[in-house]
Amino acid sequence: MHFSLPSMRRSRHPLARALSLLLGMALVGVLLVFGLVVAGVLMVGGVVLLAWRYWTNGRKLAPAAAPRARQPEVLEGEFVVLHHHRPMAH
Repeated sequence: MHFSLPSMRRSRHPLARALSLLLGMALVGVLLVFGLVVAGVLMVGGVVLLAWRYWTNGRKLAPAAAPRARQPEVLEGEFVVLHHHRPMAH
């Protein structure tokens, strides 16, 4: 299967070239503004979501301020070293 696009012919007329350049720049500008608006909405939504979570979780944790046992910083346990040069039995 052969896929080919038609050849793009650039106009030789200077006014047509200038108008196509302006049209392309306007399109890039619109896309840039649209992207910035979307990014702004996502940032504001994220901040509102984080503030809401902080507000709801902070109110739940405040009354139950009982001292808890301190969690250890190191997990203790057993481990087995697996060597990759021999197959493992399932």
